[in-house]
Amino acid sequence: MNESCSIVVLISGNGSNLQALIDHRQSGGFEISAVICNEPDAYGLQRAAKAGIPTVVLNHRDYTDREQFDQQLIKCIAAFTPQLLVLAGYMRILSAGFVQHYHGRILNIHPSLLPAYRGTNTHQRVLDAGDLTHGVSVHFVTEELDGGPVVLQVEIPVAASDSKESLSRRIAEQEHRIYPEVVSWFCGGRLKMHNSSVLLDDKRLPEFGIRRTVN
Repeated sequence: MNESCSIVVLISGNGSNLQALIDHRQSGGFEISAVICNEPDAYGLQRAAKAGIPTVVLNHRDYTDREQFDQQLIKCIAAFTPQLLVLAGYMRILSAGFVQHYHGRILNIHPSLLPAYRGTNTHQRVLDAGDLTHGVSVHFVTEELDGGPVVLQVEIPVAASDSKESLSRRIAEQEHRIYPEVVSWFCGGRLKMHNSSVLLDDKRLPEFGIRRTVN
């Protein structure tokens, strides 16, 4: 892919990871063709508008079921012909048909060291379990919830003084660093999903991707 690689970002809320992508789009070699949001009042829409990025609001409440909504979402995305879809706080489970349509072209970021703590409320679950480490994972999206092959993880220590809020802040800092990096790998033609594995520079990554540790 070339330096004008086009991505569409899907959001549902504040859009802090969207902001990180906006801030790194030039150096990362990608352009954000559109931001699509299922929540009309999401602050992320203001971030996109401020950056001059087209926005589309597609309220899932206007559709009878997930499949109908996702079919309309596919039509909206098609208008922008992106090479990659990036989920940035998109709080909807994607239908199987949607994921199959964009096979190998959807990235997500999840606040845990996958495969641990799939789903929501990960920071509190880490604290409740007494874990000594926590982290964040960037992965390709498959039909299995938070189960697609992992590209990159960052591990952080959990301090005795940590709360759900402090872990959330520390994890967000890492998210904002690594998500644009992984998107740039894809847009530079370096990253791809092959079957259930991840290839970076034509080399197969470990089962749970590259692991970095931050103190």
